[in-house]
Amino acid sequence: MKTWVSAHRVLVGVVTIVLVALGGGGYVAWTAASQPAVTTNAPPPTAGDLMFVDLNGGQDRVTTVKTADPAGARTVSALRCQRFYRAANTSVCLRLSGPGPSYEAAVMTGDNNVVKTVALPGIPSRARVSASGNVVTWTSFVTGDSYTVPGGFSTRTGFFDLRTGEVTESIEHFEATIQNRVTKSADINYWGLTVADDDNTFYATFASADATWLVKGDLKAKTLKSVRPNAECPSLSPDGKRVAYKKRPTPLDPWDLVVLDLQTNQEKRLPGTTGIDDQAAWVDNSTLAFGTAKNEQKATTIFFVPADGSAPAKPEISDAASPVSVK
Repeated sequence: MKTWVSAHRVLVGVVTIVLVALGGGGYVAWTAASQPAVTTNAPPPTAGDLMFVDLNGGQDRVTTVKTADPAGARTVSALRCQRFYRAANTSVCLRLSGPGPSYEAAVMTGDNNVVKTVALPGIPSRARVSASGNVVTWTSFVTGDSYTVPGGFSTRTGFFDLRTGEVTESIEHFEATIQNRVTKSADINYWGLTVADDDNTFYATFASADATWLVKGDLKAKTLKSVRPNAECPSLSPDGKRVAYKKRPTPLDPWDLVVLDLQTNQEKRLPGTTGIDDQAAWVDNSTLAFGTAKNEQKATTIFFVPADGSAPAKPEISDAASPVSVK
């Protein structure tokens, strides 16, 4: 289904596309240049480690550090991804797959053995794996896919169920109930699909008519309902009691990271997160990690922030993005 997006999302998409195009040129140059060596004889990641995409030198390699010492020694793998996520014994790597450029979601076991590849219709944006490792999700930007903005972009969100082998390339056919009304608008976008530990319940961003909603859905029933307006890129906490997402105080403001308590329906803004444009990842039930380039910083840095808002976000890992905690 083709979709409509607001002007500011089009701007974000154009900037993203330009950066990826420039990155493609950097990729060609990189292949002909000497790069930091892959760590040899490295032990596999274990609980207490943090994995991320290392952006240093444009290498985009999946790298591991100790969560307790994020500025410490980095273990660099041979795996190259634009976005990466891991849970249980399953990893997903959104990466270049050929000229054009073209992209794919590579689903792998914990030792990076590829078990499934799914072609992506556009530029990698978000990736997640359910806690059990059974459901892999992704979002990509799709250019030239807008009814109202010539040459504009939309998002395409899909998932892969390792138990059945079924690939759902887009959830746009799911029945959406927003504010108690079923909507079948042509301008619907979804992104940031995060699946609960039952491998069926999910949260995602729904966008239509220049508004965004946090929605809760059912993968098997192919239905979803609105939970709260003005929410993007949700991330469900390990205990399933809270959802973190980015939110604009007003339509013209930058995003902040907030945490919604699903039991009390109360939001808490997390200090020091203004300007976030990422799907935050839960390091544990107390801490969130996200990548952003802030103020004087030129490259993306991974920040940690307490989920209870007790302290501002703190930069921890430079030249890095797409963090995920190894459980």
